[in-house]
Amino acid sequence: MSDEKTKIDIFQVVKKLIGPVDPVGATHIDKDRFENLKKITKLVDQLICEIDYVSTHNKDRQEFSMKQAGQYAYNFLKNDLGIKE
Repeated sequence: MSDEKTKIDIFQVVKKLIGPVDPVGATHIDKDRFENLKKITKLVDQLICEIDYVSTHNKDRQEFSMKQAGQYAYNFLKNDLGIKE
């Protein structure tokens, strides 16, 4: 399975598990969607913490595969998210 296909499948699974997050202007619906939004932001925070851990503990390693993963994680955090110095 290609990486792009895997990303789409994982994203769809998460969306299905958590539910919609976009408010629609109806209080009874938006209450649930706000709870879904809190769940998805908590998940994103946990994922970023995992990526940060890989970056911090591996980007300067001597072992190629560990350094590769650490640098990839570091570059993602720095270039894609702008949260690394």
